[in-house]
Amino acid sequence: MRSFLLILCGALVGAVLGAGAFVAASMTAPVQMVIGNSIRTYLMANPEVLVEAMAELERKQDGQRDSAAQQAIQKNQAELLHDPESPATGNLDGDVTIVEFSDYQCPYCKKAHTAVKSVVAADGRVRLVYKDMPILGEASKVAAVAALASIKQGKHDAFHDALMANTAKLDSDLIFRIAASVGIDVEQLKKDMGDPQIKDTIDRNLALAEELGVRGTPAFVIGKQFVPGAVDADALKQLIADARKGA
Repeated sequence: MRSFLLILCGALVGAVLGAGAFVAASMTAPVQMVIGNSIRTYLMANPEVLVEAMAELERKQDGQRDSAAQQAIQKNQAELLHDPESPATGNLDGDVTIVEFSDYQCPYCKKAHTAVKSVVAADGRVRLVYKDMPILGEASKVAAVAALASIKQGKHDAFHDALMANTAKLDSDLIFRIAASVGIDVEQLKKDMGDPQIKDTIDRNLALAEELGVRGTPAFVIGKQFVPGAVDADALKQLIADARKGA
C-alpha cells in the first residue's frame, strides 16, 4: 500500500509540474475524487511520503541535467578549453582544466574565487579558463566587457582578482576606479571596450552556458564533470583528483 501511494504521490507531484496532465485528464471525476481522498488521507498520517517523492523527483531531474551536461561538454570541448578569446591562467600546460562561468556581482562567485585561486596556485598543474557570464544587470555587463578589454594591456588577472575582491555594488565609475588601481590605462581601456569581438565572446559564453544547463553563477566544468554552484577548497581538490583519474 505504501509503495502504491508513493507512486501516486509522485504522479501527483508530476501533475502539479505538468508531467501528469494527460493522466489526470483521462480520469473520470469520481475516480479523481477517490484517488485524491486516498492520497490526502494517507499523507495526513504519513507526510514524510511526499518528502520522499519530492526527493526522488529531484534526483531524477538532477540525473537528467547531468546527462545533458555531459553530452554538451563532449560536444563543446574546443569552445570550453581552447577559445582564444577566453582568458586563461594557472599552469597553461596543466593536466586538468577548470572552466569557470562567473559574474562580477555574484557573491557566490566571489566566495568561490578565493578557493579556486588558492587551490590552483597550490596544485601547480591546473589550468583555469574564465567564461564571463554577466547575468546580474548592466554593471555586470560593463565589468565583463572591461575585464575582457583589459587583456590587451596584459592586466586581466589583476583586474579579475580586484573585481572579485570588491564587496561594494558595482557601477561604471567604480569599475574604472578598480581598473586604475591595478595599473590599467582607463582611457585606453574604454576604447578597447568598443571592440565588437568582446560582445561576441560574451554572447558565445552565454550560449554555451545555456547548452550546458547553467542556471546561475558560479558554475564549473572540471575535466568532464559539470559542477553547478560554489565549491570550497576541499571539494575542488577532490574534483581535480577525480578529473585526473578520469583522464
